[in-house]
Amino acid sequence: MIRRSLLVFFALVLTAGPVLAQEATPVPVRVMLDTSAGIIVIELDPRAPITVANFLRYVDEDRLDGTSFYRAMNLGAVGGLIQGGASGASDRVLPGVVHEPTNQTGLRHVDGVISMARFEPGTATGDFFIIVGDNLGSLDASASDPGFAAFGRVVEGMDVVRAILTSPRSPTAGEGVMVGQMLEPKIEIRDARRVEQSAPPL
Repeated sequence: MIRRSLLVFFALVLTAGPVLAQEATPVPVRVMLDTSAGIIVIELDPRAPITVANFLRYVDEDRLDGTSFYRAMNLGAVGGLIQGGASGASDRVLPGVVHEPTNQTGLRHVDGVISMARFEPGTATGDFFIIVGDNLGSLDASASDPGFAAFGRVVEGMDVVRAILTSPRSPTAGEGVMVGQMLEPKIEIRDARRVEQSAPPL
């Protein structure tokens, strides 16, 4: 009787294996940015959970709707970055979040990666940037520099990102190193929302 019970138990475990495996594989969260230049879809990376949760709060609470991409740093053949988000608006910005450096998350600032803009570590709020090109390793964390918190990548719309990077800029707007990098006109982020996905195949 005991032997038969054990056989039934192991049979149930083996049968349930694929189901358990399916439940253990979450579908990555994607966010769509509907901009005046086109659609950008970003897949968020669970290796940066604090940063992802912060970004999703801005999305879910509509704090990015009506904001813009306002900066483009073009580095020629190397690539560059575009920056957007809440831009310090008092009615949109939430408290800063704990910094998640790339030497802890394992992420890198390569082509298509999205990362948080900040001043000091722990001050990142509702502004972010998207990388164009693979040669911006100086944004990654090192022993002497905390770098920036990467938290996902563009999976659709890199053509839109590249178009924004080459959009017209004001020759005088901005402060310090940002002079000459401010978009004119800005690229509106009309809507930011989660994108429904089907479960990954077994």
